[in-house]
Amino acid sequence: MKRTAAVVTVSDKGARGERQDTSGPALGAILAQQGFEIVYTAVVPDEGADIQRELIRCADELRVALVLTTGGTGFSPRDVTPEATRAVMEREAPGIPEAMRAASMRITPRGCLSRGVAGIRGGTLMVNLPGSEKAARENLLSVLDGLLHGLDMLASAGSADCAQPVQASVRPSLDQWLREAQSDPAASQCGMYLFHTGVVRSTPKAQVRDGEPAGRTVRAVDFSYDEDRLAQALLHARAMPGVFYARAWLNRGVLPVGSELMLVLVGGDIRPHVVDALQSLVAEIKTACVTERELY
Repeated sequence: MKRTAAVVTVSDKGARGERQDTSGPALGAILAQQGFEIVYTAVVPDEGADIQRELIRCADELRVALVLTTGGTGFSPRDVTPEATRAVMEREAPGIPEAMRAASMRITPRGCLSRGVAGIRGGTLMVNLPGSEKAARENLLSVLDGLLHGLDMLASAGSADCAQPVQASVRPSLDQWLREAQSDPAASQCGMYLFHTGVVRSTPKAQVRDGEPAGRTVRAVDFSYDEDRLAQALLHARAMPGVFYARAWLNRGVLPVGSELMLVLVGGDIRPHVVDALQSLVAEIKTACVTERELY
């Protein structure tokens, strides 16, 4: 069953038709890539009552799983999205905006100025994002994996089991990923896409990399990864010169020889930029995100 979502853009100029909304569609595209059904979108002025009305409609009438707002989170006197969201939420989820601000601070020191909040009303999670398309995309991607698990917990009768045994997953289709990348709002700026995939081999790492004598044979790898660090690595890649798209899938579990470990896709303007970003992203994933133990 698909998760449902709504995207509400908060902008005086957007509501008056004086500015094209690019942030809302960009967020919708990211959610669609994750299997969400976007059931409602709106552009409203920076008015607390209008914002509250839309949030209540999405939660109480449409009963969507996730509502994203974009805009109205800064220091301007007209920036009242956080206040409007707090007025209608029933439970606050402070870890989400904290994580987004922490991720933004790695890109710009001004990331601390976002006042966005997140909270729950009924069975709906509401998250404030910045108004800038770039910042909105970066903020959402930095917490997306956590949001997906939180939505599962919110939709479950009890608490989602965080300690379930980890099972190997099926690698996504590269063809589908490329189709989705080419429908992304940033696709017009991409001149090429490069991908990387890793596979479990029978030769021990120490033998290949360190020149140790041949000996034992690997039969499987116990493989896992840190979702938060992966999100940060993707943010770092997207912040590199000429890079407009980055996506990664990592496997989990006890994986026999021949199993795929990861799929990484990067899109950008010219080959040197894309090559550099792909190499940098794969290196960060391997050194900072994954834990693997060879089994003999």
